[in-house]
Amino acid sequence: MHKRCRITIRDIAVLGMMLAMLEAVKRALEFLPNIELVTLLFILFTLFYGAKTLLAAFAFTGVECLVFGAGLWNFMYLYIWPLEVLLVLLIRRKAGWEEGYIVYCVFSGAFGLFFGLLCSIVYIFTSGPSGALGWWISGIPFDILHGAGNFTLSLILFKPLSAALRQIQRKFS
Repeated sequence: MHKRCRITIRDIAVLGMMLAMLEAVKRALEFLPNIELVTLLFILFTLFYGAKTLLAAFAFTGVECLVFGAGLWNFMYLYIWPLEVLLVLLIRRKAGWEEGYIVYCVFSGAFGLFFGLLCSIVYIFTSGPSGALGWWISGIPFDILHGAGNFTLSLILFKPLSAALRQIQRKFS
């Protein structure tokens, strides 16, 4: 197996910590409509751990299914979070790492803004194009809040969380 594809015991431990952090922040902020730190954490995890973060994205979806049960949103999460990781991997090539701080904040906001649009893809198959369009349009106020929240939280927390992750990474590498 190619060295880049190998998953080590350390990787499994790191993925477990990622998952625990994702679930903790999701639960801590779930009382606020569309205000979340999951998007920012996936950005940071991808910057620090690369493509291995895809495993955390799928594991996060699995845990969410166990907690909340089955629904159409399960399918949404199966492509939305991995898509975010893949997009951050692409941005990282162009924007760099911390030099791209504002780029990642804008991306976080845009991801929140277009979250409902991405979710509506599932409704094309269950309710047709007009049902998907109606579902998306009805959620635009929440998407605006989601985008603004993501952008603001990223501006405030990107650098301190980066520093904390860097310190953790140095300590355990």
